[in-house]
Amino acid sequence: MEIEDYNLARLAERSQARFGEREWLFFEGRWYTHPELHERSRRLAGGLVELGIRPGDRVAVTMSNGPEVHVCHLALWRAGAVVAPMSVLLSEAELRAQLEATGACAVVTSPELLRRVRAAAQEVPGLRWVVCSSSSAGPGVLRLADLEAAPPVPIAPRSGDDLAAILFTAGTTGRPKGVMLSQRNLWICARSAYEAARQPGLDRLIVPLSLSHAYGLVVTVAAMHAAEPWAVVLQRWFEPMTFLELVQGHRLQVGTMLPSMLQALCDQPLERYDLSSLRVLITGAAPAPLPVVRELERRLPGLEVREGYGCVEAGGVISVTPPGARRLGSVGKPLPGCRVRVLDDHDQEVPVGEAGEVCCRSPAVMLGYWRSPELTARVLRGGWLHTGDVGRLDEDGYLWIIERKQDLVLRGGVQVVPGDVEGALLEHPAVAAAGVVGRPDASLGEEIVAFVALHPGRAATPAELIEFARSRVGGYRCPREVHLLQSLPLTPAGRVDRRALRTMVAGGRG
Repeated sequence: MEIEDYNLARLAERSQARFGEREWLFFEGRWYTHPELHERSRRLAGGLVELGIRPGDRVAVTMSNGPEVHVCHLALWRAGAVVAPMSVLLSEAELRAQLEATGACAVVTSPELLRRVRAAAQEVPGLRWVVCSSSSAGPGVLRLADLEAAPPVPIAPRSGDDLAAILFTAGTTGRPKGVMLSQRNLWICARSAYEAARQPGLDRLIVPLSLSHAYGLVVTVAAMHAAEPWAVVLQRWFEPMTFLELVQGHRLQVGTMLPSMLQALCDQPLERYDLSSLRVLITGAAPAPLPVVRELERRLPGLEVREGYGCVEAGGVISVTPPGARRLGSVGKPLPGCRVRVLDDHDQEVPVGEAGEVCCRSPAVMLGYWRSPELTARVLRGGWLHTGDVGRLDEDGYLWIIERKQDLVLRGGVQVVPGDVEGALLEHPAVAAAGVVGRPDASLGEEIVAFVALHPGRAATPAELIEFARSRVGGYRCPREVHLLQSLPLTPAGRVDRRALRTMVAGGRG
């Protein structure tokens, strides 16, 4: 395959030519065709180039789900720019940190986020433009519609090795960690995931995932690889009752989900809806609780929940469950072209069936961490991506994840770095030490629990500390429980012993 074939903008052109006038994307009451969205992306690319965006420039996109997100991504790739998707859940400080880390020259947002984005962008060196999808953006803000009025431009020449996106793995307070994905990384990961999960005849999808996350981005690129045109229904955000209404109204067959969404569906009156068209729910980002899977499949005959596994550093996906060959509890088999090994603490392969660190090698593995060569070398040592997750491979090549990275908390499928929350708590003048761990939660997978020791003679209540943390790390990373201790357990190296804190949580202390 020629290296130019990995150009994502060229992939979009081929997709549009192949599918013609078909309705492709349904969003909040109307269908959008392939030509309509493609033409918007071509014109927006022209507007971005006229503005001064050049190949290699980083442009942040922080928007609620909608057709404009897809149009922006395609336009930026056509202009040769680098897409930097950023979560809509970030606090002002977190957003500023990510904008600074990428060196973004522009940020594109939606009306409900504009105030936060403008405040964050004011202090970012080199950030020249704020663009909003609103019809009345206000002074100093460019309108997306005005940029779309420009004449189209040709596709900027970009090779498979050129940077296409910088995605952030988790919390980034203080030192954001961006994953560099090339044109080839995203092209191959999406293509391989499509080939591995494809089931002919199932081409009507519902996507409630955030398009700012790797999972959502891979799904949208995979749609451009599809041999047959997909009909995709996009939710602005996941709302379970609306999800069920859309499945019923559009006879949807496949849903891309997070485990917390599966739990939310279980809590709905499923029997009131005609969901007989729904055949597959594909879930990732965190382990799916088996009781929830069994309950959904019991109540919706003919439905199969299939787990996959991946990380941003691997392009988003490492393994998927093959159609018709599920092993309940497994996350499936490695994607085509992806090799998975399970290694011990000395980076030696363990026997089949034994546990160790899950490592992979594939053309979809990242270029590295943005401006972090030492961390890149450590994670990619020996030519293998070390995920930090513990798992095992069975005799048939199925992958089983035993536990996640030890310290990460996965709340509602979103990774939360304990150190970010601890750092926020330590900013409180009364706090001497802080430790954060996860507590199992039936609805969200895990909930955030903090343990705090106060300075002698100082006072603070748990409720006060929760609100203090919320103001610094945003709502979804805020601890829901704070427990005051005389002192925190420490490791021999003098660090907070999170294993001991997890033991406290398991014993009912948290």
